[in-house]
Amino acid sequence: MDEEKDQDNFRTYTGRSTLQRPLYLIYILLAVSYLLIVIGFAVTLSKATTLSSQLSETYNKIKNNPSGHDLHLFPCGSDTRQWEYFNGKCYYFSLQAVPWQQAKTKCEEQHAKLAVIDGFPKQNFIQTRTRNERFWIGLHDLHTEGEWKWLDGSDYRTGFKYWKQGEPNDYQRRDEDCGQVWINGEWNDYTCNSNSFYVCERPMPSTPLTSKGK
Repeated sequence: MDEEKDQDNFRTYTGRSTLQRPLYLIYILLAVSYLLIVIGFAVTLSKATTLSSQLSETYNKIKNNPSGHDLHLFPCGSDTRQWEYFNGKCYYFSLQAVPWQQAKTKCEEQHAKLAVIDGFPKQNFIQTRTRNERFWIGLHDLHTEGEWKWLDGSDYRTGFKYWKQGEPNDYQRRDEDCGQVWINGEWNDYTCNSNSFYVCERPMPSTPLTSKGK
């Protein structure tokens, strides 16, 4: 009889032990999960704080120096989007055809000059935007026939040239004293009082220009 009781007690103890093990493991898993959640929350909070600090710093920079921000987006000025940037300078391609002298004046009114082409990079840039039209450039022989000069004083004789074949000349004995980019990109001399579009050129501003500088 006592032996049977001992066996029953042993079964009861064993059953309780078996039931307690899964609960123990569950508690451990819950604790680990909670710990991971806390760690994840802390990491997320740290990243969010860092990002917020960076955004705040960027905002303050833009707020304190908005012109500097615009300068990166619009090198020639956010309010002067007619001007195109190329290789450290800004260029304006007119929508109005005027005589050469008037084109020169219009460029000067915008603190610029008629474009001076000093090499193939600039030549390629300009001719891709003037194709199929004529555009005045800052080249002329107004003072002495045959002595071509650039408006900025660049040395014409030893400098870059891109004349059409047979140019410059005085076609049909007309005084063709002003240079222009021809419809295929090559240069042509033409009568200065004829109407053509024009290309203005000026240095990139240190700060974006306002609409007054258009």
